[in-house]
Amino acid sequence: MIRRQTVFWALILAMAAATASPATGQTRPVSVFPGQEWEYVRGAELLTYGWSPEGLRNAFEFVRDSANSTGIVVVDRGKIVFQFGDIQELSYLASVRKSVLAMLYGKYVEDGTIDLEATLLELGMDDEGGLLEVEKQASVHHLITARSGVYHPASNAGDDLAWAPARGTQQPGTYMLYSNWDFNSAGGAFELMTGRDIYDELGAQLAIPLQFQDWDRGVQRKTGNLVASRYPAYHMHLSTRDMARIGYLMLHEGNWNGSQVIPRDWARRIVSLVTPLEEMNPPRRREGYFGYGYMWWTWDGPRAVGPFQGAYTARGAVGQWITVFPSLDLVIAHKTHNIYQRTTSWASWERFIELIFEAKGVQVESPYPWR
Repeated sequence: MIRRQTVFWALILAMAAATASPATGQTRPVSVFPGQEWEYVRGAELLTYGWSPEGLRNAFEFVRDSANSTGIVVVDRGKIVFQFGDIQELSYLASVRKSVLAMLYGKYVEDGTIDLEATLLELGMDDEGGLLEVEKQASVHHLITARSGVYHPASNAGDDLAWAPARGTQQPGTYMLYSNWDFNSAGGAFELMTGRDIYDELGAQLAIPLQFQDWDRGVQRKTGNLVASRYPAYHMHLSTRDMARIGYLMLHEGNWNGSQVIPRDWARRIVSLVTPLEEMNPPRRREGYFGYGYMWWTWDGPRAVGPFQGAYTARGAVGQWITVFPSLDLVIAHKTHNIYQRTTSWASWERFIELIFEAKGVQVESPYPWR
């Protein structure tokens, strides 16, 4: 049975639902940063933060009864206002790993160790069976924006390679396709240029300065079919509450309580739009609401308004998300542990966001993007 630490603060705070709203003119709570432990919004403070206990209860009942979520943390201005499930449990992040890798690049791009314009040919990077000459002209920048034009098989599944054009038909930089070959090779390029292991960097750049509560270097392992490709997937295993710290760092543009952990320009850059919605591939992706940045998904198009303006997310298979809404100072970390052979659907994730917005009293000017 799934161990659920359903410490649902809104239920504890039901007594606050009947209390009066904060007096007009009351100072708006300021953002804080967690120390070794997260702080929680409790009691009447929920109302001060602008949250409806009844609305949070509705969100809790939805994920309890209708979703397969195993861990959720919602952070408002640096404090947890909602949690569900086991938020300490370590499990794999699936493709959220790619967004985390993008963050790790920043330090080395800034100091010149990583040259984003270096090509695969210049780096001496090849793969099983050989890359085509045109493919070797792809740069590191192309890899981390999923625009390499390399359609070599990856060491792991879970991408759009089945919809790729024929190899050698696309010039690097001209065509976006979500391909694990690009992302895994971006990991290989990172280690080649820095001389550092990705997991050691994850610890040094994020786990230590952000004071991850559940960091375990020993469970981090690369996997993949190295007969298909020499570049394995660098899977990461983190807890939901530590995922929330990553999201909160991104919300503050790489700054953590006054310390610039990730260069600010880089933190902004990786969630900026590189491939707009109308250029996403395969064409079915243009029916959604995401464009693509540097291994981060960004809300784009006519529906990217209100709370979705400037919003972005890391996302992974089965139900892993780190979603940031800058206009609301809000971070949502979501986990579905695949060991239980469960999947949290997109529809469930979308509905949860709706319920959180309703609990926050957020008005959406147009219909939710997915409707």
